[in-house]
Amino acid sequence: MKRIILILALLVIATPLRAQMSYEDEARALGIVAGQGLACGSSKYDTFELLARAIILTKSPSDALQNKALKIFTEEKANVFVTQQLNKFADCPNIVKRFDVQDIFQATLYGDGTIKMPDGQILTPRVPYDASMIYDKKSNDRQRATAIYNQDKSHIKKVEFKDASMQAGNQIRPAKAKGGSQKILSSPKKISRKKTKK
Repeated sequence: MKRIILILALLVIATPLRAQMSYEDEARALGIVAGQGLACGSSKYDTFELLARAIILTKSPSDALQNKALKIFTEEKANVFVTQQLNKFADCPNIVKRFDVQDIFQATLYGDGTIKMPDGQILTPRVPYDASMIYDKKSNDRQRATAIYNQDKSHIKKVEFKDASMQAGNQIRPAKAKGGSQKILSSPKKISRKKTKK
């Protein structure tokens, strides 16, 4: 079952298929993959979390659907985290290998919430926002999730993460107008490849 979820989630994140998904289904898929990266301790989890949240915020058609999508994303992430805990982190080395080479890491996120996707598509938010405010890399999500899980394993049915972007009354701040250039918050790293002799 967990292998099927992993395969489906990774397929869902693939760029061509993502174009055919509904907004809520995309948030669900991003949450599933985020939960796997979180549970298995991927070194790229923080970057994924930032980009996933940015995609959800940038694509949101309305505030109400955005809040619903963020809730779906967070619940799916928590559910997959708990599932991985219950399965004693089975297959984590393979999950991390697949997690770390996803196309999403080739996206470029700009300070106003604009995203250049790996396929070249430019996503522009309906209302520009300060993208640096959507995720704090010092948030220790894994430690908090583990602590919640360890509090009482026998009564876990569903775990919800509540974070700064989900709390009542906490709005993402609109981006301040700046002259000329935009700050890049996340972009793919250039990988130098050595040429091999034939």
